[in-house]
Amino acid sequence: MRVSTSGSFLRGVGLMQQLQVALDRTQQQIASGRRLLTPSDDPIASGRALELKESLARISQFDRNGTIARNRLSHEETALSDVNNVLQRVRELAIQANNASQSNESRSQIAVEMRQHLDGLVQIANQRDGNGRYLFAGNMDSTAPVAKSGTTYSYNGDQGQRRIQIGESRHIPDGDSGARVFFQIRNGNGVFSATPAAANTGSGVLGPGSLVDPTQYDRDQYSIRFIDPANYEVLDSAAAVVASGTFQPGDTVAFQGIEVSIKGQPAAGDVFDVSPSGHQDVFSMIDNLASALETPIGGDASRAAMHNQVNEGILNIDQAIGSVLQIRTEVGSRLAAADNEQDSNGAVALILQETLADIEDLDYVEAISQLSLQATTLEAAQQSFLRTQNLSLFNYF
Repeated sequence: MRVSTSGSFLRGVGLMQQLQVALDRTQQQIASGRRLLTPSDDPIASGRALELKESLARISQFDRNGTIARNRLSHEETALSDVNNVLQRVRELAIQANNASQSNESRSQIAVEMRQHLDGLVQIANQRDGNGRYLFAGNMDSTAPVAKSGTTYSYNGDQGQRRIQIGESRHIPDGDSGARVFFQIRNGNGVFSATPAAANTGSGVLGPGSLVDPTQYDRDQYSIRFIDPANYEVLDSAAAVVASGTFQPGDTVAFQGIEVSIKGQPAAGDVFDVSPSGHQDVFSMIDNLASALETPIGGDASRAAMHNQVNEGILNIDQAIGSVLQIRTEVGSRLAAADNEQDSNGAVALILQETLADIEDLDYVEAISQLSLQATTLEAAQQSFLRTQNLSLFNYF
């Protein structure tokens, strides 16, 4: 077989070029610390590495979402704590004012402090988060949620609730609407509300009332009407008599699974209405309490009216406190969920990073050994090429 000089030269140069390319690639691997420099190095491994990186990017986004949710929920929890403090103080003032030793002047002074707390409550309801968005406006977080017009308070947000994804299958709300926090408070004892008629002339004062037999309660509207100070009858919404009996001050009137105590002595014709609990805003609750304390007492009837209004207000405030406590509990649960999900995401991310490192990272010991071998092989090829290129038949003549 004849081998031409040019063919031998080209083959030698080609071999050295291949060895040089391999050496350069190993040097790049060592410099970058990565085994895979291009997808063509290992298409299957490169595809798997891309999937892992996408998963890590999603987890990173979930962590950012969790931080956003925690920030808003922390702002909300602080605001709800302030709301609770205001309501507790208003309740204390109401109990203080309900004492028979208070004068018209002292009750008016207490009402002044109540109205100051009422203004503070409006400010809390219109509080913003760290990004300048209103906390309690629902999805309309660029609009102040609570507005006052005269003695009327209105809600200008919506009842939307954003849900933020903090994990592959986990979403949490990042807040609560002002409608739920401030405007959807059950009045009375939460089941029914008992109120005296405005025209009552006796000294009867209602107790909180209780539902003793839910199976009998049909959520109808009832009226306890006193025929005379010692006798009463209970009428339903169709004016049918459902119960009647005799009365002594402090007795409990029972009907349809309901029990209502009445202190003092109602007069003939006095009426006490019992209706299913409805929704009331917390601002009106405090405003009504303050108005009751600002009304001067001039006799037994007006004193009884004041006590009834304050008792009703205290019941309403208790419902508001309970509602705020429930929401605070939910907020705390969401904060805990965000923390737990972040820990879980961190554990998953660590596993993914380890798997990605196994695929992409370079084994330095093996790479350096390979680099040394490739360098030696290239040097030997170069020396061999020089020696073979100097051979000629004329050297043997």
